[in-house]
Amino acid sequence: MSAEPGGGPERHVLILGGTTEARRLAEALASAGTGAGVAAGAAAAPGAGAVQRGAAQTVRVTTSLAGRVAAPVLPPGETRIGGFGGPAGLAAWISAHRVTHLVDATHPFAERMSFNASEAAALSGVPLLALRRPGWTPAPGDAWTCADSLADAAALLPALGARVFLTTGRMGLHSFAHLTDTWFLVRSVDPPAAPVPPRLEVLLARGPFTLDDERELLARHRIDLLVTKDSGGSATSPKLTAAREAGIPVLVVRRPPVPEGVPEADSVAGALRWLRYDRAH
Repeated sequence: MSAEPGGGPERHVLILGGTTEARRLAEALASAGTGAGVAAGAAAAPGAGAVQRGAAQTVRVTTSLAGRVAAPVLPPGETRIGGFGGPAGLAAWISAHRVTHLVDATHPFAERMSFNASEAAALSGVPLLALRRPGWTPAPGDAWTCADSLADAAALLPALGARVFLTTGRMGLHSFAHLTDTWFLVRSVDPPAAPVPPRLEVLLARGPFTLDDERELLARHRIDLLVTKDSGGSATSPKLTAAREAGIPVLVVRRPPVPEGVPEADSVAGALRWLRYDRAH
């Protein structure tokens, strides 16, 4: 099955989600029938899975979530939680549910899923867009050390700090579990599972977090090193800004490789243009 962006009287957009951008794209598509046009980040009523755009076109929106968070914030439209069973399983789901457009809006470090999406799009003939937030770049005053993986970051870490704010995600804590002399602070929506570093404090919290939040956290816990993945997104990350202000060095894990030849958008507005659901319609 093949489809061109913008073609056909009915469309089913499958969003591989779990990010803020994925949720905002679902909101924007679900609001397409309000008569006010589609704006990036526009709010939509929960449950608005299929909406009319005039009399000519219906848009069905399904967001797929990996299921790693116990109580995720669900976007409008339909949701699907759990894996597909690899590229062939995803391609089969696409065909069975008459998906016409596939958007990979997964986290920049969801490497396997992006390659699965690329292969599934090729198998099914459905057009694929990668919605990838821009990466971060150091600003004046930043003291960054870069690593190619969590394992590389763990090897570099002991020489850089002793009280570490580790923001690389609870799923990767096993990479740091052997560091017995380092004290770690981790912030997570759900409690992490073993193995974890022995000297670990966990803050259960859901973002977003403000600059004042990050300033207070770094000071209260006497943090001397921030470890983070290059998740990107906002041009100014509050935790990076707070670290810069406090003179705290940052250990940054670089992004993994992505499939070649996949069209990309760096914003929800760009994804809407690819889908031809911008304000011009």
